[in-house]
Amino acid sequence: MNTRFIFLIALLGTAILTHAQPAPAPTCGEAIVISGGPSLIEWEKFKKVPHDHWWANFVRGARNRLAELRERQGDQGLVTWMVYKPGYVRRGTRQEKKDLIKEIETVRDKYKVNLVWFGSKDELIGYLNAGSRSHPRQEWKIADLEYFGHSNRACFMFDYSNEIDSASKTWLHETELSRIDRNAFAPRAFIKSWGCHTGESMSRLWRKAIGQPMIGAVGTTDYSGSDEPGWHPKLGHADGRWTR
Repeated sequence: MNTRFIFLIALLGTAILTHAQPAPAPTCGEAIVISGGPSLIEWEKFKKVPHDHWWANFVRGARNRLAELRERQGDQGLVTWMVYKPGYVRRGTRQEKKDLIKEIETVRDKYKVNLVWFGSKDELIGYLNAGSRSHPRQEWKIADLEYFGHSNRACFMFDYSNEIDSASKTWLHETELSRIDRNAFAPRAFIKSWGCHTGESMSRLWRKAIGQPMIGAVGTTDYSGSDEPGWHPKLGHADGRWTR
């Protein structure tokens, strides 16, 4: 058989195989901002320095970040806002006397983000690991994950001083981080906790569980002044620092 003819047959076979087995769709990135719930004055009024004078501390901080992410990713980028709903229902009903859920939904509409309510750590972890039906996690890896809310050195506290005084009934502890699928994240994802004390322990266990660093604060973070445009939480003391 002619050598040139053999080459053409081989080339045609390769083309047919390539057409029959198309390359997988490129992996896309999802940015996720998490907001914990605010405390209630009925518990905080007894403290020398009460928390959460304004119900929207963790909403405003998230809102400013959502605006930045939307501008960076454009109209087609997937930006998701996960909000701990029970905390805002309680704060609205028992203290503000208004529907805070509708207030939060205005942020969703303004920045065209995917608003996902959660009421437990299982729901939070479930979304991080699986994504949604329209944006499954195997195709939409987490490229950016940021937390705005109460925390201590060992956990995110989604309802701190919201249901019981100075404590939380819904949290994500550093010993539970292995429940989060490390394969849910894109390589070199940006991960940051804007809560207090996360860099003192939880960041270290996050890296061990997820395989990527999480920026966290050594010391407290300060959410005062969060009604200012472009504002982000700052370190609460001069000797505080951000660490991985």
